[in-house]
Amino acid sequence: MAEAPVNHQVRLAKRPEGAATREHWQFTTEPVGEPAQGGVLVKTLSLSLDPAMRGWLNDAKSYIAPVEIGAVMRAGGIGRVIASKNPDFAAGDTVYGTLGVQEYMLVPQEEIKRSGLAKIDLRAGTIHQWLNVLGMPGMTGYFGLMDVGQPKAGETVVISGAAGAVGQTVGQLAKIKGCRVVGIAGGQAKCDWVVKELGFDACIDYKAGAAAVRDGLKTHCPKGVDIYFDNVGGEILDAVLARLARKARVIICGAISQYNNANSMPAAGPRNYLSLLVNRARMEGIVVFDYADRFPIAVAELAGYLKDGRMKSKEDVVVGLDTFPEALNRLFSGENFGKLVLQVAED
Repeated sequence: MAEAPVNHQVRLAKRPEGAATREHWQFTTEPVGEPAQGGVLVKTLSLSLDPAMRGWLNDAKSYIAPVEIGAVMRAGGIGRVIASKNPDFAAGDTVYGTLGVQEYMLVPQEEIKRSGLAKIDLRAGTIHQWLNVLGMPGMTGYFGLMDVGQPKAGETVVISGAAGAVGQTVGQLAKIKGCRVVGIAGGQAKCDWVVKELGFDACIDYKAGAAAVRDGLKTHCPKGVDIYFDNVGGEILDAVLARLARKARVIICGAISQYNNANSMPAAGPRNYLSLLVNRARMEGIVVFDYADRFPIAVAELAGYLKDGRMKSKEDVVVGLDTFPEALNRLFSGENFGKLVLQVAED
């Protein structure tokens, strides 16, 4: 008789003031149960590690409730159904959902919709692509650019965090839509990659000196910035605001440079915000969950670009549930190159 599987989990032990380190997490185990009527048991294959996860650790009002002390850390991921008592799912189905940082997820019927559990088609892309271009980062990039940014052919689009999960999708999509695309990334290797591999028109290395971003924007955006997709906040946001064109659109997606500030509070807002007034520009936030009912439309379009080679998808894969604390912090040190994925089990 086969031994019953054990579920290894990562739970929040205490809230961090700055960076979340191993001491803020508790590694636990519990037996893997059977699904009740209408429920599903999913084995986690890979998890998406995203900058927003740091914000979920703060006991503060946001677009989503904070992770509770003692709870399994929230994370979206791809898994395989291994037992089902729900007619919409069968053993062997590959699914996406909020699986949490754990090896197994038992999803009761009443939690299926809330967890976003849905079958995915691996003919459209690989498991890791479903966590990148076809997943939440891709959806964020797609709706942020297309709905909020409303790009027009010939416009100049600037993207910070250009080599990251959201940035790579935004830049490639903007090029497909006929825009001039300038990335901002950390390090020459990342800049070379977004230009030579992804087809950006230029990329500014923000690590190249104190004036690198300001001077780079002046060189590569001589007529100003029509659309800025902001993933980092801070000084880079200020620098781009100073270069806005008339009627520019600024999309606020994230502020990764600020997430690990002491007391978990963002730094003061942008100093150059009056540029919005002078240039009759607008700044708007993007929360991807607002577009959930339209995800299939975006997935179909982006999958087409992957298939015909107009879009590429780069993932940075870290293996093993035990590596989660250090892997998450790669996002904030800039160590990751592409979409950061935690592989929990082999497919």
